[in-house]
Amino acid sequence: MNVRTLILAILNFQDASGYEIRKLASDGPYSHFIDIGYGSIYPMLAKLEAEQLVTSRAEQSQGKPERKVYTITEAGKAEFLHAIMQPPGKDVFKSEFLLVAMTAEFGTQHSVSDAIEQRIAFLEGQLSVICEHSAECQHPGTRWVAAYGKHVLKSDLEYLIKNKQQLLEIAGSSLPSAAAAE
Repeated sequence: MNVRTLILAILNFQDASGYEIRKLASDGPYSHFIDIGYGSIYPMLAKLEAEQLVTSRAEQSQGKPERKVYTITEAGKAEFLHAIMQPPGKDVFKSEFLLVAMTAEFGTQHSVSDAIEQRIAFLEGQLSVICEHSAECQHPGTRWVAAYGKHVLKSDLEYLIKNKQQLLEIAGSSLPSAAAAE
């Protein structure tokens, strides 16, 4: 999936400004698919508009600057449908936490414990985001994806909590005894 497809997906469900697209893609229900930034959103919106896959209109809110709101066109919907019917690329999973875990023997008990607690807080936060955005959702595909995401995150969280002591026992085992105790 790419920025183009994600923007079309968002606009397939609702009209949105570039700012709203960024919020939905970074903190909202679309935040689990690909990373997207302002630097890629606005050029892609301009390109999609030039290709007549989206249209825009200016909206004025009282006390706020005018904003540009984008709407997907029928051609944009056809492009979106074509894009999602292509086989997806492989999922990309990168985790700095897993590098810390893999090399725990070189860390201290304190540094590994902090990494575990930060990871737990991150997973709980991600679960909260999914629960918040899916609580009243009636869209069946979105509900399925939310349930899948909850399952994966809960499994990750449960494993980490259940097995964190094993990792803490590894922590510092390759350090001189004075450094390992820090």
